[in-house]
Amino acid sequence: MRDSIHVSKENYLKAILEADAEGRQVIPATLAHWLEVSPPAVTMAVRRLKRDGYVLVGEDGIVRLTEKGRETAYQTALRHHLIERMLSEIFGMEWYEIHEEAERLEHAVSPAFEAKLKEKLGEGGACPHGNAVLPETSQARKARGEVPLSEAGEGKRYTVVSLQERDPLLLRFLHRNGIGPGKSLRVLQQNYDQTVAIQLDSGDSILGRPAAEAVWLQARSEVNSK
Repeated sequence: MRDSIHVSKENYLKAILEADAEGRQVIPATLAHWLEVSPPAVTMAVRRLKRDGYVLVGEDGIVRLTEKGRETAYQTALRHHLIERMLSEIFGMEWYEIHEEAERLEHAVSPAFEAKLKEKLGEGGACPHGNAVLPETSQARKARGEVPLSEAGEGKRYTVVSLQERDPLLLRFLHRNGIGPGKSLRVLQQNYDQTVAIQLDSGDSILGRPAAEAVWLQARSEVNSK
């Protein structure tokens, strides 16, 4: 667990923004879990963010960004996105390694360097995990025909379109199990214990629910599934 000294203001704001984009309501316990900090550290950080005009805290305990906080959070998320793309597209770094590196580098990017990254890469496009700058709600993704592995149909074949990248250990776990953006898989069985049995080119595997919820899929056509 990290203390508040090692988690910057931008990290807190970006976490709140990402949770909001996913349609979640943010409470301090959510931030403690996502950022791996103690509840007292979160309480102190949220108090400072509120004092400095970055967040509002309702009577229900839900933390919401002000316009100032939202702008700061988006700029941090955009720098993170650009750095991930730079590390992958320019330097060839593996997708399962770049999230942690981008977390470190996003705070050191100057406005001039950020402008160069935008010029070189553009602000659109997906990162190597298949994600845009901000995550989307589950409803928006499902409306586009995507489905989390935890809800995928048995016997069907899918292509992995994106991975939730919040947890670097999870990314490495998925990589070790042969799961990554663009990979194909077949769902063998949704088990009673909420695990999912899948078939990959490298062999069969079983994933628990937390991992299966982090993998988003697009169904393949019958022609492409053969």
